[in-house]
Amino acid sequence: MKTRLPLAFILITLMIDSIGIGLIIPVMPSLIQEVEGANLAQAAIWGGILTTTFAVMQFAFGPILGNLSDRYGRRPVLLLSLGVMALDYLVMALAGSIWLLLVGRIVGGMTAATQSVAYAFVADISKPEEKAARFGLIGAAFGLGFVIGPLLGGLLAEIGTRAPFYAAALLAALNLVFGWFILPETVTDRIRRPFQWSRANPFGAFRALSELPGIGQLVGMFFLYQVAFMVYPAIWAFFTEARFGWDPAMIGFSLAAFGIAMAIVQGGLIGRIVGVLGEVGTLKFGLVFNAIAFLVLAFIQNGTIAMILMPVTALGAVVTPSLQGIMSRAVADDSQGALQGVLTSAGSLAMIVSPMIMTLVFYAFTAPEAPVFLPGAPFLLSMALMGACAIVLARARVGGAS
Repeated sequence: MKTRLPLAFILITLMIDSIGIGLIIPVMPSLIQEVEGANLAQAAIWGGILTTTFAVMQFAFGPILGNLSDRYGRRPVLLLSLGVMALDYLVMALAGSIWLLLVGRIVGGMTAATQSVAYAFVADISKPEEKAARFGLIGAAFGLGFVIGPLLGGLLAEIGTRAPFYAAALLAALNLVFGWFILPETVTDRIRRPFQWSRANPFGAFRALSELPGIGQLVGMFFLYQVAFMVYPAIWAFFTEARFGWDPAMIGFSLAAFGIAMAIVQGGLIGRIVGVLGEVGTLKFGLVFNAIAFLVLAFIQNGTIAMILMPVTALGAVVTPSLQGIMSRAVADDSQGALQGVLTSAGSLAMIVSPMIMTLVFYAFTAPEAPVFLPGAPFLLSMALMGACAIVLARARVGGAS
């Protein structure tokens, strides 16, 4: 019981963090057009800026908050982040200009960067034999938030474009109260260490690449794949409104179905597919499957078919775990942590780069002056990136792996 309630608080906190990422996606087109008076193509550009800003701040502040918690404790960092997050959502709910929304995303990215603190807290309160299972719960909570966020945002948008933000503020505030009463401090003088900026460098993980010979090309492939796959959260709301006239509720439902399907693929199906095709075979299958899915989505005209296909496209998510498996076997046992640090940083950078690229492509093919109206053009770019991944894979010479 001593650890059950604090662990529940941590899981809820991380779920709220990921809900905040997905919550805004369904209402993004309507909200930006409302405050900026822009058309859909222009709103997409602002959507890319807001998403990229959030990702940049989350990437930059993850190691900073982690190191602050080593110095001042997990409890104050977690509770202060939740308090600022609740206020930030209220500001965004009341925002009447795009610049205030931008400030909201800056602050939101900072307060949502508590994953490193959460992992540290769980490590503090867990016995060695409990850590793996509890870290798995953290991943599950984060994934569940990605499902709930778009669904909640879409449903609440029926009340108004600001309703999702009021709901998120209430969730953060209630969890803050919960944590205030049950969250202990786990950092003692024995493990406390001074804050050092050298440890708070978000690019520090890439220094480990020099110590991981032979996987540089595969890390590059991982980055390209993440940029391509991020097309879904980056432009799906804008694409489906432009192509099918979907409202936020429909957008949120489709993204939630995609998230559930991804959890099924990565949590259950991947093991069976790898058992049949091997890691390299699964990787090749995933690249081909994604390329075909992106091509179909680029030109699809029927919204019902798109809704049916959306969860099916999640099957392409087999690429990430199979590629991680290949790289994990390629490095020494004492370098596994360094490898995961590099991959986490590469994935974070992809979350920064992809929204801007994809929304710029969407703008180029949906603006009034566009030479041809093709809302699905970003999917063609993602298809091309799958081809680039295939070229990298061929050059990396991992065909002998299984």
